[in-house]
Amino acid sequence: MKKKVVVLGAGKSGVGAALLAQEQGFSVFVSDASSISKTTQDLFNKEHIFWEENQHTLNTMRDAHWIIKSPGIPKEAPIIKDLISHSKTVVSEIEFASRYTKANIIAITGSNGKTTTTMLTYAILKEAGLDVAVGGNIGNSF
Repeated sequence: MKKKVVVLGAGKSGVGAALLAQEQGFSVFVSDASSISKTTQDLFNKEHIFWEENQHTLNTMRDAHWIIKSPGIPKEAPIIKDLISHSKTVVSEIEFASRYTKANIIAITGSNGKTTTTMLTYAILKEAGLDVAVGGNIGNSF
């Protein structure tokens, strides 16, 4: 039986996480408290990724191996607290994806200046001739 991954949020990072999880052989369920765009619904249906919109059905999530949280959902959100209270491992899309790459990662965190710092780091490394990419809150999901 496949291990189950629940992705909370169907934005850019959620779609990327869902596709990666499926590629890695997980059974994937995406849950978004808001509506999911028709384009994303069609993609999920095409890829046989189960999804729900306008709600979070906790009973569907409690048997998951991983919970991948959208960056827009605060760790203090009731759904996150509930899942953690049921001993679920909650990770970000970047943390989940980092397990499936051999690339070196420079992670930039903080409250202010992440975008500027990320773009400066990218420009310096690119100018130095390195093969670099930007992911996360800028550009594509990791």
